Amino acid sequence: MTVQPTTTQLATAGPTRVITGGVDTHQLLHHVAVIDEHLDQIADREFPATESGYRQVLDWMASFGLIGRVGVESTGAYGAGLTRFLLAAGVEVLEVRQPEKVTRNREGKSDAIDAYSAARQAATGAARGLPKLTTGVVEAIRTLKVARDGAVKDRTRAYSQLRDLVTTAPRSIHDELIGLTGPQRVRRAGGYRPDPARIGEPLQATKKALRTLARRIGHLNTEIADADRDLDRLTKTVTPSLLAMRQVGTQTAAQILLTAGENLDRMHSEAAFAKLCGVAPLPASSGKTGTRHRLNPGGDRDANSALYMVVVGRLKNHPETQTYLARRLSEGKTKNEAIRCLKRSLARRIYRTLKTDLQRT
Repeated sequence: MTVQPTTTQLATAGPTRVITGGVDTHQLLHHVAVIDEHLDQIADREFPATESGYRQVLDWMASFGLIGRVGVESTGAYGAGLTRFLLAAGVEVLEVRQPEKVTRNREGKSDAIDAYSAARQAATGAARGLPKLTTGVVEAIRTLKVARDGAVKDRTRAYSQLRDLVTTAPRSIHDELIGLTGPQRVRRAGGYRPDPARIGEPLQATKKALRTLARRIGHLNTEIADADRDLDRLTKTVTPSLLAMRQVGTQTAAQILLTAGENLDRMHSEAAFAKLCGVAPLPASSGKTGTRHRLNPGGDRDANSALYMVVVGRLKNHPETQTYLARRLSEGKTKNEAIRCLKRSLARRIYRTLKTDLQRT
């Protein structure tokens, strides 16, 4: 349904007026605001976060003039659906940040305030980030990895519960399982046959609880193995060159892809990618300390962790990396500083590799 402009809107919205939209996104409702070329507020309104709601958003904004661009919060989360819809309609979408603390202190907090802030960021150029595309294979990898990582966490929790039950179990079970490894305990506990008629006894109840946990772990193992097969196939299809790099496995490649996104060209340089991964050096020089840099706490911490694991793995078996570390240590750098340099160098190589692979797909 097209939202018809009011008489006032028709009088004030000339055919050449360019408006900018801003969206404060939520799970069920999005608050949308519109401003003009002079950053003056025109109107704001709530819309349902559904396909029909997205159509209403587009029609409503267009009723005020020509849509120049739209700033959207959380384009990869609550705003993902709206972002896909607007991009498909040919509207320029920019990723915006939540209002700065100084803005919150000055203006307060409401959905309307946040929506107008998003619009101003898009109009003034304060927001320049393009949203990730979520319509291709990288988005498929993300969804599979979410389920896979959740299963891994649940399996870890189940193993911990199994261990704790063995620790406090009646003597016969305790002595049987205490010296076994986790997988051995799962196999043994999965074969227990508790007596339902005696479930009120601690021994029988413990057998049933251990068997339940063992079966749960077995199901989770199947889920994880199935997800790993899918992720292995998809990452090999998207970025075979990245997987060919030393110490880069399927999970590392998947995480790097999720961080970079399918439209890598939204980052203008490898320095931007390094900053996104939290490995761009931050100056930490003062007084007599000389020129030094410190840990960058920003960026995607999962990507930062993935780069760290690659570097640590290479330090064990890669002569070139070991030589680099020795040279940096001889120059007076600490081991942590040398590892940061290695992560920065690795980010540069990964960016170039991704650029080649993603252009091929």
